[in-house]
Amino acid sequence: MIKDIHIQINGQNITAKSNQTILKSAEENGIYIPRLCYFEGIHEEGNCRVCSVKINDQKNLKPACKTMVEEGMKIVTDDLDVYQTVTMNLELLSHKHHFECFNCSREDNCEFLDLLRRYSVENELTHLYGAHDAQRYFSDSSGVLELDSSKCILCGRCVSACEKYTGLGILNYNERGSETYVGPALFHNLEDAGCIYCGKCIQACPTGALSEKDDIRLVEMALRDPKKKIIVQVAPSIRATLGEEFGYPVGTNVEGQMFAALHALGIHEIMDTNFTADLTILEEGTEFINRLENNGPFPMFTSCSPGWVNYLELYHPEYIPNLSSCKSPQQMAGALIKTYYAKELNMDPKDIVSLSIMPCIAKKAEAKREDMGRDGYRDVDIVLTTREIARLIKRRKVDFRNLKPIKPYGTLASYTGAANIFGATGGVMEAALRTVTEILEDHETPIDFKEVRGNQDIKEATYMIKGTPIHIAVVHGGTAIKTFMEDMIKNNKKYHFVEIMGCTGGCINGGGQPIVPAKIYEKVDIRSIRASVLYDIDSKSDLRKSHNNPFVKKLYEDFLGHPNSHKSHELLHTSYKKREIYNNI
Repeated sequence: MIKDIHIQINGQNITAKSNQTILKSAEENGIYIPRLCYFEGIHEEGNCRVCSVKINDQKNLKPACKTMVEEGMKIVTDDLDVYQTVTMNLELLSHKHHFECFNCSREDNCEFLDLLRRYSVENELTHLYGAHDAQRYFSDSSGVLELDSSKCILCGRCVSACEKYTGLGILNYNERGSETYVGPALFHNLEDAGCIYCGKCIQACPTGALSEKDDIRLVEMALRDPKKKIIVQVAPSIRATLGEEFGYPVGTNVEGQMFAALHALGIHEIMDTNFTADLTILEEGTEFINRLENNGPFPMFTSCSPGWVNYLELYHPEYIPNLSSCKSPQQMAGALIKTYYAKELNMDPKDIVSLSIMPCIAKKAEAKREDMGRDGYRDVDIVLTTREIARLIKRRKVDFRNLKPIKPYGTLASYTGAANIFGATGGVMEAALRTVTEILEDHETPIDFKEVRGNQDIKEATYMIKGTPIHIAVVHGGTAIKTFMEDMIKNNKKYHFVEIMGCTGGCINGGGQPIVPAKIYEKVDIRSIRASVLYDIDSKSDLRKSHNNPFVKKLYEDFLGHPNSHKSHELLHTSYKKREIYNNI
């Protein structure tokens, strides 16, 4: 039974709960205790001892994150003994860390650096003994995710996050003693180790040991090349998250400032990914209708999440025929930029730089897939995450907070509210249902399908469409995918249409989104708050069904012909193949 406990922290009388740790009790009462390895619900091992506190004047300090409160406890969080212990622990950790903060993806958001500054740690051990332990014993650069062990402090948060969010255990401790490093087994690269590139390890890391492959320099060079025209696409969820990188509260819509910032950077035209999100619904919806008319194969899985596509190709390749052949909205946009758009601009596709701003690090790998280009060029040349575009805006000294909002500019900038909700789990399914039901029923059908909304890991619903019960499901996050697939196979469950996203919460919580410090992430439901921005945009939109987008209609009339046409399949569809894990063993 949980009961009230009376304790003192720094002389302050506090009533805590008997099931709380000292750290939890202190934080609930606004009392600061440093923390580093602790991440509630993900990593609670107490490895780093940065949260050490004194209890009842005992000589040996205890970790606040692991020590439960007891009646009458007298706790001190910041006397000389505690300070010396905390700083010594930080010095030991910093001795392992290779400092190049000016060139680090976490230069503005590093939990470790914040602690070192707060405690005025000068890294005395490195001065005395040299940074011999700060060598890069394992550095992986797959073109998507970089793991630099020279910056790793072995806190274990990434290892726990990988297991918690994917259930795959790609990352773990290797070797022993001073040679210990975190990485895949047997020195394999991440792309060979079964990683789906969800990026949850990056978001859990308190330093810059894990980051996306930085492609900012490629954009910098393109901006300075007079022969190149940069056409950018921006994923739906970016407008709900980019503001966090500039001090806005979680859940702030910065769509107008985002477009203004791109203009200030010198981007020539915008072809919003929302446009091809609408296009995806026409292509995918038509494919689903064709499957209904031809009795499968079912279920049909959505294909716009590259993390999920990676998962299927690696762990359930027997279901490849069930995957929609549609490219993701990113790749559809890239294909149109280098064909239709190039023709409209009277340009050689090789002189167009197709730039994509995405919430997902797996999009970097997706852009490099074999079937994502033609005639010697890629459909998408450069992919930047939300974090990367924010760093570029800051480095170019663009005053984001004082920008006057503008609307997207370019030939194909129109979209519906349905496109915006693609960024939240369930959004693709809801957008598809809005269109598919109306096409099949041949009359106006509901706009809101709220049963597919929310952050429940696996959502199921049945809708009557033209007199036929259609069973659907929405799944998000690697662990939920594993559970869903095993349950579907074991119990022979029947579905017609299933939306699956590699990241929990969908794109609004993608691996390339702004990193929220652990102590804030534990208290704020960022998935729901960010998603609410997209649903708000949708609810206020004049057009909320993808098939009503006049620019999409015109694209079919002028260029593609009709959904699932030969031209559409040539440009907007792809194929998948079985992939092996550790295939070099």
